[in-house]
Parts: sequence; C-alpha cells; structure tokens
Amino acid sequence: MFPTKKVQSMIGSRIQVEMKGDEHLLEGMLESVDDYLNLHLLDTVEIANGERMRSLGSVVLRGNNIILIIPVE
Repeated sequence: MFPTKKVQSMIGSRIQVEMKGDEHLLEGMLESVDDYLNLHLLDTVEIANGERMRSLGSVVLRGNNIILIIPVE
C-alpha cells in the first residue's frame, strides 16, 4: 500500500505527528490529506513530554516537514 493511501485510510481518526526540528508532537483529528501528504488536523493539541501543552485548533501541516505519523487508539 502506498503511504498516501495508508494515511487517507486514517481520515476521521486521531493521529499524532512528529515534525522536523520540533521536539513536541501534535495530536488531532485527521480531516484531510493530499498527494503531497499535507495534512489538515482539527482539535489539535501540542504534546511535550507526554503532557498536553496547548490547544491549537485547526492546523494545516506541510507534508515535507513531517517525520512520523502515529495513529492514536
């Protein structure tokens, strides 16, 4: 399965995203994804050291800055 198809199958579920150059994770509901793996997250929160730091709301993440996408159970 191609990475874009795998990520598209997670639309509507909560995911965590690790970004380049950032030690914090972002967690939110995956609203949409495109062919470049740009992500639109809703109800996004920033997580540092396993602790929720702040609420960011709706966030668009550029695909070339994403290191890791983790589904949340």
